[in-house]
Amino acid sequence: MTRLAVTRHLLALLATSALLTACGSMPGAGSSSDSKPAAAPAPAKPAAAGRPQAGKIGPGMNAQGEVMNPKLVEAGYGERVKGVGDWEGEITGKPAPGSKFGQLKIGMSTQQVISAIGQPNDAGAHLTGKAFIPFYFGSDRARYEMVFKGQGRLLFATSAGFFGGGQAHLIWIIHSANEGDSR
Repeated sequence: MTRLAVTRHLLALLATSALLTACGSMPGAGSSSDSKPAAAPAPAKPAAAGRPQAGKIGPGMNAQGEVMNPKLVEAGYGERVKGVGDWEGEITGKPAPGSKFGQLKIGMSTQQVISAIGQPNDAGAHLTGKAFIPFYFGSDRARYEMVFKGQGRLLFATSAGFFGGGQAHLIWIIHSANEGDSR
């Protein structure tokens, strides 16, 4: 790693720290009644030996394993799979009738997914806690999420941070026929 790259990452950490401090001290910070929770679910603690929590009904799911509210789903309640390029991920829920998600494989890039099933109805991105670990240059520093109405949502991990650079790969497929409902 070059000195320039290390310097960039340190400056990014300092800028983020200053931004977070400034945002936290703004009048009314955190008191907005119309603010929405983050779209991407936070990963849950893995079950024993990294296996899914078989037999348990996850948040936002029903007893048949269907995702009823995709905004409440947590990691660890789906099937762990290994995909393209040795990427590991999770598939949660059951595919909606006629869903294009059956064409997807864990590890696909965002470009491959869009080529296979088309443009999402909504998308967003956020940094993970790994982005704030000094000198951590691995994957999953940022997450990108695509929402497809009536089909579900897809989460991608990338090593990109403040300066871009990483390509996003599919790590979680959440099947939900209820995606996009106003419930």
